Amino acid sequence: MSIVRPPKVTTLPDIFSHGEVNRLITHAEHLRYRVFILTTYSLGLRLSETLNLQVSDIDAERLTVHVRRGKGHKDRLLPLPSLTLQALRHLWSRHCNPVWLFPNTVGSPERIRQATGHMDRGGTQSAFKAIISSCGIKKKSPSTPCATALPPTC
Repeated sequence: MSIVRPPKVTTLPDIFSHGEVNRLITHAEHLRYRVFILTTYSLGLRLSETLNLQVSDIDAERLTVHVRRGKGHKDRLLPLPSLTLQALRHLWSRHCNPVWLFPNTVGSPERIRQATGHMDRGGTQSAFKAIISSCGIKKKSPSTPCATALPPTC
């Protein structure tokens, strides 16, 4: 006897408009979250893909980003907007971690520079939800930010 299962319901996440993404970036108090949101949305990455970005994944000469082991454990190359590259360089000049673009931010600047892991996933999600709330955006926040192109002026 086989058990009949109800069909799996899949819903699409709410997608933020260009204006809403701009509001998210400008309302983020910390530079790391502004750059994180910009990077996530300009490259169309998932939260974990952005957290896992390493310095070696950025090819500034070719303006590409190597996303390693994304969904389905697949690698892919993405075009890197020059605005995002500038923002990543500015953030990196603040922490100078040789491995992570978004290193664990707990501790002194020297400790952040030597961090062996990326920012905390749960902390990043909480910060993202708080930024959405502070912007007055009423959409349900996606558990992993989805691809949305940014307007040319951020």
